[in-house]
Amino acid sequence: MERHGYLKVLFRRWPTALICLLLGIGTSQAVTALTTPVYEARTQLFVATRTDGADSADLNQGQTFSQARVQSYAAIVATRRVTQPVVRELGLSDTPEELASRISADAPLNTVLINIRVRDTVPARVARIADAVAKHFVTVVERLETLKRAAAPARERSPVPLASPVSLGITQEAGVPASPVSPDRLLDFVAGVLGGLLLGGAAIALREALDTTIKTSEALGDLTALPVLGSIPYDKRATQQRVVMGTAGNFARGEAFRKLRANLQFAQVDDRPRVIVVTSPVPGEGKTSTAANLALSLADAGLRTCLVDADLRRPCVARTFGLVQDAGLTTVLIGQVRVEDVMQRAAGRLAVLTSGAVPPNPTELLSSGRMSRLLRELADAYDVVIVDSAPLLPVADTLGLAPLAQGVLLVVRASRTGRDQICSAAESLNRMGVRVLGTVLSMSSAFKSRGYGYGYGAAELPGPRPPVGSGSPAALAPRSFADKK
Repeated sequence: MERHGYLKVLFRRWPTALICLLLGIGTSQAVTALTTPVYEARTQLFVATRTDGADSADLNQGQTFSQARVQSYAAIVATRRVTQPVVRELGLSDTPEELASRISADAPLNTVLINIRVRDTVPARVARIADAVAKHFVTVVERLETLKRAAAPARERSPVPLASPVSLGITQEAGVPASPVSPDRLLDFVAGVLGGLLLGGAAIALREALDTTIKTSEALGDLTALPVLGSIPYDKRATQQRVVMGTAGNFARGEAFRKLRANLQFAQVDDRPRVIVVTSPVPGEGKTSTAANLALSLADAGLRTCLVDADLRRPCVARTFGLVQDAGLTTVLIGQVRVEDVMQRAAGRLAVLTSGAVPPNPTELLSSGRMSRLLRELADAYDVVIVDSAPLLPVADTLGLAPLAQGVLLVVRASRTGRDQICSAAESLNRMGVRVLGTVLSMSSAFKSRGYGYGYGAAELPGPRPPVGSGSPAALAPRSFADKK
């Protein structure tokens, strides 16, 4: 994936990134608030060597001796011989080992200084502990050096009185700290931000890896190897207002259906289909809305258009246009009425054959010879017949109906239909030998920029053209079935 692809993914998944970022910051602030403050006090000691003379040679020798000793002295600070008397003197509740775990010491290179650091949860107490540690540390070191000299062989003993060869002095006493060293609010905040960003990146990567839905028309075309004839932008009002052709305030979706009409007409110049089935892999893809608006768009172009509701499981066309549903396709198929008796008008320019009563055997009805004859009759009477059919994967209705038509449009909903579902639907049509005209991506991301077409208002759009060859409203009616015979 290129950088542009990563930016698109981040833009699409920004709520996930924001939630993870806020979660990281919130966690860091919660940890900071719940962590007991820890204070640190520091003392510093200077290590000197006692010399008999004051010449430069003795001083250099003493300096070298002190530097050689000072690293070993720093390691003694946190031992039990130092911490036990401190615990006893201050009456601490900690054991010598627990106190030793909060003490650290270091000797800077090429110096004779020892820095002692002590940590505790009480500011005043940590200063007293640091001073006590320094005091008892001096005593322990001088005693160790004195004992070492006293234990030397008699022939190597110095005639002078026994004394420690080193002298330790406190150069900096511990002060009461004003602010804690832990927790570090700024460091915790930065850690929370970085942790949130890493968590967000991991969550986005995981969602992208698990997300098998199609989001762009390019991806849909690559997956199915079929032409993408249209991309219908998402509109939150689409669930309440499925029909957008000829209505105000829906310019983007209306223009998308006009592009779908143009692509459908020009893609099949040599052999234009007269009967087109509109279906989808699963329910909720927007096939009824696509079929209805495509039919209206074709009618606006001056073509005699008939919309047939062949979704006999969940018919929606009658409700979409506010028509009567009780008498329609099923009533014609069982021979109770003629098709012209139940044909209804929608928007003053579109012939609509609603589903009729829901039958117990929709698959058998839609694949019957009577259905085939009805579609031929409608194709003779109208320029284009759009058939809204049931989804492909849940039921077999469309697999029996599609071979009776001259082409199929497969509607896929962006960011919802899975790749496996799309492939299964396309393979089902291919196995039946059905001519798939192309795909339509519904509810895709809306076009954000204000391009050429968006400079015009709905009032400036031309109105529907009357059917070719007539200038009167009577021409809206289909050619007589009796004349055809």
